[in-house]
Amino acid sequence: MIGRAVRIAVCRPQLPFEFGGVEIFTDRLAAELHARGHDTDVVTVPFQTWPNQELLASSALWRLVDLGPAGSSPADLVIATKYPSYLIEHPNKVVWLVHQFRQAYELHGTEHGQFGESAGDRAAREWIVRADRLALGSARRLFATSRNVAGRLERSTGLQAEVMPHPPQELPFRCDRFDPFVLSVGRLDPLKRVELLLEAAALEPSLRLVIAGDGPSRTGLEAQARGLGLGERARFAGRVSEEQLTDLYATCGAVFYAPVDEDFGMVPLEAFRSGKPVLTTVDAGGPLDVVRDGETGRVVEPAPEPVARALAQLLGSEATARRLGAAGRPLAEAVTWDAAFARLLA
Repeated sequence: MIGRAVRIAVCRPQLPFEFGGVEIFTDRLAAELHARGHDTDVVTVPFQTWPNQELLASSALWRLVDLGPAGSSPADLVIATKYPSYLIEHPNKVVWLVHQFRQAYELHGTEHGQFGESAGDRAAREWIVRADRLALGSARRLFATSRNVAGRLERSTGLQAEVMPHPPQELPFRCDRFDPFVLSVGRLDPLKRVELLLEAAALEPSLRLVIAGDGPSRTGLEAQARGLGLGERARFAGRVSEEQLTDLYATCGAVFYAPVDEDFGMVPLEAFRSGKPVLTTVDAGGPLDVVRDGETGRVVEPAPEPVARALAQLLGSEATARRLGAAGRPLAEAVTWDAAFARLLA
């Protein structure tokens, strides 16, 4: 492990006016490195994901960022995270992969993809795949935040990454009680599948929901809740403060987190540190590294009926919810910055 203070650049793209899990992760990564005596900065470049020509142009900007020894602001180590930040060239580049540009890979050809069959779209997608192979292949060391991310990487490029999850945000997590409501935390967009939770609540009158987060799907989800007649049983809290989020985790009866093929997802670790069980689905991806059916939560089919039934069971038995949440806590507490840095800075 590095035994002296070094200059470290933590690289991430920045989608204007958006702030989510990647930003929380990289800000905390930089802060933890700085706390250990390293001169650390977060390096960002604005990223446009659409249209495809703008996507390629903003991706290529990372090839122009010079943090090498010949640059005006050299870094001893570069830690890249999410596409396209890992396209940066540096002789000492480590990648802690959050995810590739998923629309070019497993989301291609689905409702969440963005590349058609025109010559231009095919060329754009091929450019991304070639750039990934070259840029990720040039890393001195390659980590992935979950088995799901590592598996996607190997299937798409043939490259193998070491699995290394990162800790969730630092909050004073605690467990006060098990009130009869389900907590959903995260950005409101189609891939997070909050509509599934609303449909489940419509089937089970005992379910009360608190949905913390904001995003492009919020208006549609609020309209869906009204259309389903959920009324006060579904409260959209919006983006909450750290204190409010801590209180919600401390008092909820269970946590719903069932995105589509998620990369990693910090929510289960946050829930477990609060002693709360998590419900997810068999196709959720990264959460399945720690959410195990009947052990630390429930894993069900992604349909309203099984989601409603499993959540009602969790809220109806505090003993069960307490047992499952307590079983998850050691898994979450084992994911520490010191353990990560022992590998990351080796």
